[in-house]
Amino acid sequence: MSSDQQHSSARLVDRRPSISGTDLVATLVPPPQFDHASFDSYRPDAAYPSQDEARELLRGFVAPEAPQARGGFFGLGRRKPQPEAQRAGTGKPGVYLDGGFGVGKTHLLAATWHATAGRRYFGTFIQYTALVGALGYAGAVSVLQGARLICIDEFELDDPGDTMLMTRLIGDLTATGSKIVATSNTPPNALGEGRFAAADFMREIQAMSDRFETIRIDGVDYRQRDITGDAAVLSDEAYRFALADAAAAGERATDDDFSALIEHLASVHPSSYIGLLDGVRCIGLREVHELTDQSAALRFVAFIDRVYDAQIPIRATGVPLTSIFGGGMLDGGYRKKYLRCVSRLNALTASELSR
Repeated sequence: MSSDQQHSSARLVDRRPSISGTDLVATLVPPPQFDHASFDSYRPDAAYPSQDEARELLRGFVAPEAPQARGGFFGLGRRKPQPEAQRAGTGKPGVYLDGGFGVGKTHLLAATWHATAGRRYFGTFIQYTALVGALGYAGAVSVLQGARLICIDEFELDDPGDTMLMTRLIGDLTATGSKIVATSNTPPNALGEGRFAAADFMREIQAMSDRFETIRIDGVDYRQRDITGDAAVLSDEAYRFALADAAAAGERATDDDFSALIEHLASVHPSSYIGLLDGVRCIGLREVHELTDQSAALRFVAFIDRVYDAQIPIRATGVPLTSIFGGGMLDGGYRKKYLRCVSRLNALTASELSR
C-alpha cells in the first residue's frame, strides 16, 4: 500500500459529531457488549468472596418486594416483620460498587439494569452531566424523574461544580422513588480527593454518600489475565498491512496521526465522542507519543472509554499506548482513571477484528 493510499483512509479528525439532548437520552442503555449481561452470567472469582456478595446484594436490591405474611387466623391481623436476610434491598435508595478496574463492576451494573422492569437508564457519569448541559437541569430531571432505576457507570467528581450538580440530581431523583446504582474506582467519601479542595465540599459529598450502601469488590483485572506486557506496537509496514486486512475483511478502519487526534478531541464535547466511532470497526493511530498535558490525557481517557464500550480494536505505531501517561500523571489524583485506561488499551490493542 502506498503512502498516498494510506492517508486517503477515513480519519476520525474529519468527523465533527454533535449529539442532541434527545440523542443522549436514547444512548442511556448498556454498551452492546453487555446486551445479555445477567446475574447468572457473572462469574465471581471464588478467591474474592466480595464479588459474589455484591451480586447477591444487587439481586435483592432490584427484586420485587414479596408480600409480607400476616399474623392471626387465616392470615388476618397485623403483618409479621420479615427477617432482615429476607428483605430485598439495603434500606438505602442506592448501591455504590467500589472496586478496582476489571473486576466486573460494569457487568453487574448492566445485569441490574436488565433485571429491572419498567423505565430505567444506564449511562456513564459524563453522559448524565452532558444531559444536564444539553437539556438544562430542570429538563434533565423531567426526563429521568420517575424512572425505576438509574445506573451510573464510572462515577467521578473531577471538579466542585460536578459535586454540587450530582448531589442535587441524586437527591431529587431518589426523593421521587428512583433507585440508583453507581460504580467507581473510588469510594464516595473520597471522590475528588487529590483533584480539588474536596474538604470545602465535604457536606455535599457526605450528603451524596449517605444515600448509598457501599460495597467493595476485590479481585484481579480480568482483562489482563491472558495479556502480559505493554500494549502492542506495530512497525510502519505491519500497520499498513493491518489496516489493509481490515478493509479486505469489509471492516471500516480509520487512520489518524496521534497528535492530530489528541488536538481534535479538544474540539468535541466528550459526550459526543461516541459519534466519532459510528460505523468504525478498527482504529489506526500513527506515531503515538507520551502525553504530559493533563487535560489532553483526560480527554483521551474519556475517548478510550467509548472505544472500549464499542469493542473497537486499535492498531498503533510509536510508543506503547500503555506508556503514554507521563509527567508524573500516574502518581496524581487521577491515577485510577489512567490505570483503568491502560488496562483497556492493553486489551484493545490485543483484540482481534470482529467477523
